[in-house]
Amino acid sequence: MAWDEYADVVVVGFGAAGACAAIEAAEAGATVVALDRFGGGGSTALSGGVVYAGGGTAQQRAAGIEDNSEAMFAYLSHEVGDAVSPETLRRFCEGSVSMLAWLEERGVPFEASLCPHKTSYPDNRFYLYYSGSELSFPAPAPRGHRAVGKGTSGAVLHARLAAAARERRVRVRTRTTAHRLVTGDGGRVVGVEATTLSGAPGWVRFAHGVLHRWSVKPGLYLPALGRALHRPVTWLERRFGRPLRIAARRGVVLSAGGFVHNRRMVAEHAPEYRGGLRLGTPADDGSGIRLGTEVGAGTGHLDRVSLWRFITPPAALVRGVLVDRAGQRVCDESRYGAAIGDAVLRCDERRAWLLVDAGTLAEARRQVREQTLWFQWLQARWLLTVDRVSGPTLAAVAAKAGVEPGGLAATIKAYNAAAEAGEPDPAGKPADHVRPLGQAPYSLIDCSVRPRLGQPAPMLTLGGLLVDERTGLVRRPGGDTIPGLYAAGRSAVGVCSNSYVSGLSLADCVFSGRRAGRHAGSEEGVPC
Repeated sequence: MAWDEYADVVVVGFGAAGACAAIEAAEAGATVVALDRFGGGGSTALSGGVVYAGGGTAQQRAAGIEDNSEAMFAYLSHEVGDAVSPETLRRFCEGSVSMLAWLEERGVPFEASLCPHKTSYPDNRFYLYYSGSELSFPAPAPRGHRAVGKGTSGAVLHARLAAAARERRVRVRTRTTAHRLVTGDGGRVVGVEATTLSGAPGWVRFAHGVLHRWSVKPGLYLPALGRALHRPVTWLERRFGRPLRIAARRGVVLSAGGFVHNRRMVAEHAPEYRGGLRLGTPADDGSGIRLGTEVGAGTGHLDRVSLWRFITPPAALVRGVLVDRAGQRVCDESRYGAAIGDAVLRCDERRAWLLVDAGTLAEARRQVREQTLWFQWLQARWLLTVDRVSGPTLAAVAAKAGVEPGGLAATIKAYNAAAEAGEPDPAGKPADHVRPLGQAPYSLIDCSVRPRLGQPAPMLTLGGLLVDERTGLVRRPGGDTIPGLYAAGRSAVGVCSNSYVSGLSLADCVFSGRRAGRHAGSEEGVPC
């Protein structure tokens, strides 16, 4: 086969995982080409830029927080389950401090301003916070490290990593789509077949970039509009893309994201996750996973999707009680939004309501402006107005919402009795967030998982290709590895493939991307 270009390592997908893989491979002495269908960044650039890290990071120490890798391991063991082995999770935790330092050394900014209240995402005053459900477990510590930047700061995180990659002479080919892996003797992956808009007329490249950007954010909230806006992008790729074959002397790293934008794959593997807001870009179409399975790779955890139902900010709403249609308690309300989302999905018709009293509602209203960014402000106002019904008694508000009055009364009676007696909350909510609900009028706030413009339920896929946890090499279903093929980020099974807390996916992208790049770029990755 004739090759158009040669490199030691080819990286497919240039988000956080791809950038970290490219940096590590280049630092190991390899020549690296990174391909991205669009302009680079992927879901990372759309994200909040939160990296889950602990064990005593510089930011934790500066904020006066005591943490250690054992406490981090104990908490994450509950979240990670069997997604990775305990040995891999321990390596992740023990290397967390150095991982964050590695990011800082490559230009990603973090700081120690600790958010004092419970939130789904801190406002621009704070960059360290409790990003998961840590407060409901022993030895809690804030481990959500948000990259410093206004608004959602994922774009800052990726821009710094991309700059670091280019400083290390990584050749980044944007507007280039990988279609097939090329294999050689013994099934070793030796290259990539792609199409590229490089060399297309300037107006084509300009239109491709602009139309893609226009489609991404509207597509988050209005999926049909996003798909319509993106059709011309696909047409431009088909009409003007030219073939490109790149040889990979040491290996190919697949880091092309998940499959939340592939409706067929979601319907096949996770059909119960309907009505969620697809958190990602059109490049999260499962193409990285497909490239791997076409050469014999195995997959895992494709049924795991993280769907979020946040009730904060405002922080006062954590003091409410989340109930189902029968009036029964759903879960600990202080848990991370993904845990709440999973609990609501298990409710009858995926319906749930948060009961608050007049005092809690008044405090929540006062907190809205000071605790929210613009997108949180809109959602909080919607919660407190459009999605709320009220009544002078529990029976009256239950009747308005369609909740069983007797069940609701019994649940609140038990909740208030425990709170007044100073006993532990039956659902495990931390004592700081528990107080009796007895001040009329009462409100029930609709926290159901169903398609709603004002209260979208964001979701992302967590499963991917099976990998060797020491090297990042992709594994076949039988367990043996495919020579020359690596996977990282949401194209691979990783630390967050069982459940998700904020920052764990980006941290896994860094962890798995560095692992794959380091091995692919070293002499270990060279065929004998």
